[in-house]
This record gives sequence, C-alpha cells and structure tokens, in this order.
Amino acid sequence: MSDRVTCTITNGVADVRLNRPDKMNAVDGAMFAALEATGEALKTTPGVRAVVLSGEGRAFCAGLDFGSFQAMAAGTLGGRSLDGAGAGPARLSAGGLTNLGQHVAWVWHELAVPVIAAVHGVALGAGLQIALGADMRLVAPDARLAVLEIRWGLVPDMSGTVLLDRLVRPDVAKELAMTGRMVSGEEAVDIGLATRVAADPRAEALALAAEIAGKSPEAIRGVKHLVDHAASATVAEQLAEERATIGPLIGSPNQLEAISAYFDKRSPRFAD
Repeated sequence: MSDRVTCTITNGVADVRLNRPDKMNAVDGAMFAALEATGEALKTTPGVRAVVLSGEGRAFCAGLDFGSFQAMAAGTLGGRSLDGAGAGPARLSAGGLTNLGQHVAWVWHELAVPVIAAVHGVALGAGLQIALGADMRLVAPDARLAVLEIRWGLVPDMSGTVLLDRLVRPDVAKELAMTGRMVSGEEAVDIGLATRVAADPRAEALALAAEIAGKSPEAIRGVKHLVDHAASATVAEQLAEERATIGPLIGSPNQLEAISAYFDKRSPRFAD
C-alpha cells in the first residue's frame, strides 16, 4: 500500500480511504496500484467482517487524473497494463478475469465480506466505477455522480458495464453512459444507482458496517455469495447453491451462538 490509500481496521471493520484530497482523490498510477493492493490484502486479512470505502477531503473520487491520460495513451499506468494489450507485467489479475483498470473496482466485488461505499462530493468516471464495485452505496443528497467516460471519447471500462447493468435498467445505463450527465445522490437512489441517501455517508456507512460486523460472519458471507451468485445462475443452480450454503451453517458454533445470544438477551460473541 502507499499513502494514496489508507486502511485501518477496528472491531472487524476495515476503514479504507482514498487519500489524495488535494486532487479530489483523482486516480493516478499510484492510486491504481494502492487500490489493488489494499483490496487484495483485505481478502486474506484475519478478522475483517466488513469494509467501508470512502474518500478524504471534499470528494469521493473525481475520476481519472488528467496527468494519467498520457500514460493511458501509452497503454500503461503505474507500470501495469490497463487494457490487457500492453507490454506491462501481469496484464491480467491472478484470476485471469480483469486487467488492472478493471480490478480496482472489481476487487471489492470479489471480497467475501460486504463493502459499503460512502459517497460525498463527486464520484465521476473511474470514481463511480470504483463505488459500483461495493455491495452498497450510501450517498450524500447533494453528491454528484456520472458515467463520465463519454466526455473523453471513451466507454466505462473498469468493470462498470457489468456492475451498472446489475443496478439499473439497460435503457438507464445507456442514457447515463451515452450522455455523461450528472445525477444527484437523491436521483441515484431513485434509479437504483445508490442504496440510500445519508446526511453523513461515512459516519452512517461505518455504523452500518459495525452492525453487520456484529452478525455471524459465516452467514454474512453466505448472503453476499448467494445474492451475487443469483445474477448469473439459473433457478435450479441458485436453489442448489442455497442448499450448499445453508448446510454448513445449520448447527455450526456461530449459528448456535446467534440463538443463545438472542434468548439470553446479550450481544453475540462470534468466531471468525
């Protein structure tokens, strides 16, 4: 990790912050590398039960740093290929699914634990796609969000088309991506782009993450897995996945602890 992204873990909640406030957290090569490294590290960090993703300063993320356009033209940022066609090392992620540009958004989707994006100020282009990688998005009512790539003659290519299609209707996705128009936090909720409006997105996201972290971690991971699995599964496949997921939970120590704590009227003590 670098100073471009900070990460502190408290009581099972990883507080991840884009940390380039003087540039409204615009994404440059160092930010790409730091986001990827942070997300990958959290996959194997013991005790993490939820993640909050936010931006320092007055914005979540203003998109791609203008200074990075030259690097984009050369096909690389931070010494890594963005489009999978360049000569940089490790053109695709370890799973062979994404390139670096896609992975900084998709890695949050890959985490087994829930990720909550707290959006204030702007989330534009690359910034919005990173937020789309989260499981939930709490947005300030006056936040401004845009699929801005069309302004620069580009398409959303940081896994945005996959993630956008899961949240809004196809006609809405096309309108947003073809016009680049700004939507407010309130409209983002109305069209399905965000989960709910929050006066203080980070504070409310941290509170929500703390609540989730207090539930059975196996059950929380199971919920995320099943909801994500349903996006590409047939009915038969999804029902089979439900059976496979619930089986190990029934009678497990954490499931028995959930029951005991409820009837004992105390806070549960779950094991990771």
